[in-house]
Amino acid sequence: MSEVPQSGSPNSPGRYQRSTGGLVGALLITLLLILGFVGFRALNRDNPDIKPTRVDYLSAVDAAQQSGFKVVYPPTLPSGWFADSIHMTPGDRPAWGMGMLTADGRFAGLRQEDAPVDELLKTYVDENASEGPKVHIDSPVASTWRSYSDSGGDHAYATELGRDVVLVYGSASTEDLKALAGELTTAPRR
Repeated sequence: MSEVPQSGSPNSPGRYQRSTGGLVGALLITLLLILGFVGFRALNRDNPDIKPTRVDYLSAVDAAQQSGFKVVYPPTLPSGWFADSIHMTPGDRPAWGMGMLTADGRFAGLRQEDAPVDELLKTYVDENASEGPKVHIDSPVASTWRSYSDSGGDHAYATELGRDVVLVYGSASTEDLKALAGELTTAPRR
């Protein structure tokens, strides 16, 4: 009579020997396969060239002025700059904003809204923006502007126009932001 192997013995069917070395080897092979796949995808991936969309902000200014809103806007943009976004909220408390990219690809924004300056700073600059000295900017909108900055390198200039706060802000240089503020007007376009 032959002896039947006991469950758990080395000769049991369906069982195999487990070792720490075998486990480490299997993990290394799995890791190499994953790294090989990631490397293959990185080499064969097409990165789309996404360009910002230019918008015709002056058409939006025309529409705002026709609705009776005394909108603040730059009549022209400096060479190499372009507007890439606009925002208009009509109603009893209209709000206007536009985003621009400078010639060196940095962001500059404009916001006009009947809201406290602290609220606009939290939304568009930083919750912890610190106020600097007031600055003089030769602008048709205002000559005295409050200055702000944050630890990330963003800057802002704010002034009041009637009930509205006008905020010029962004990662663009302070010179570029001051130049933008200096160009702002409320003059009717037509």
